[in-house]
Amino acid sequence: MFKKWLSYFVPILIYEKKSALSKNLEITWNNGELVLDSKNTNYSYGSLQRILRIGLTHIGFQNVFKMENILVLGVAGGSVIKTLANEIKYSGRITGVEIDPEIIAMANKYFHLDQIPNLQIVIDDAFEFVLKTKEKYDLIIIDIFQDTTMPNFLFEKFFANRLGMLLNDKGFLLFNTMTLTESHNLRNEKYISEFDSSQFKVEKIPRLEAHNELLVIQKT
Repeated sequence: MFKKWLSYFVPILIYEKKSALSKNLEITWNNGELVLDSKNTNYSYGSLQRILRIGLTHIGFQNVFKMENILVLGVAGGSVIKTLANEIKYSGRITGVEIDPEIIAMANKYFHLDQIPNLQIVIDDAFEFVLKTKEKYDLIIIDIFQDTTMPNFLFEKFFANRLGMLLNDKGFLLFNTMTLTESHNLRNEKYISEFDSSQFKVEKIPRLEAHNELLVIQKT
C-alpha cells in the first residue's frame, strides 16, 4: 500500500519484462493505479482505460449490457475487458485476441484477467483471427498498438470490410487510434470515407488524452 500511496507523487516500477513481440513491458503504480506500459505509451489501465470507457459510454452502457457477443482485438492487460465485467456487469461472451502470450501472462498475474468467467483468450494475430472466425459480434473493439505504432493492416479497406461482415445488424465497431501527425489525421479521414454511409454510421471522438481519436462505427 505504501507503493500505491507513493505513486501519487512519482511512478513506482514493480515489474519489467522484455517481450520478443512487444519489446519492453512495465507494470507500474501510477497515481494510485496499477498500469501496464510499453516504452513510450500506456498499454492498459490508466489513460487507455479512460479512453475506451468514453467510447463505451458513447455507445451506452445499457446497450452494451444487452449484447450477446463481444470481440476485443488487442487485449494487453485487459483494461477494457475489466470495464465490461466490473462496471457494465456484462455477462455475455467476450473473446479477446492477443498476439503476445507474455502480455497475457502478466495480465493474469497482476490484473487477474483469468478470473473473468465469460472471457475466452485466443493467442493469435488479429488479422488472421478476423479472416478465420465464423462468429458474428455485437461489438468489436480494436485496440492494437506496437508501442506508439499501429499496424498498417488495421486501416486497409479489406480488413475494414471483413470487420463489417462480422458485425450483427445494429452492431458497433469501437476503434482506438493514435493521431500523432497530420498524416495520421489524413489516414483516419480516408478510413472513415471508405465506409458506405447507407450501411454504416461513423462518428469521431477526437483528441482524447491529447493523441487518441476514437472511431465509433455502427452497422445500420
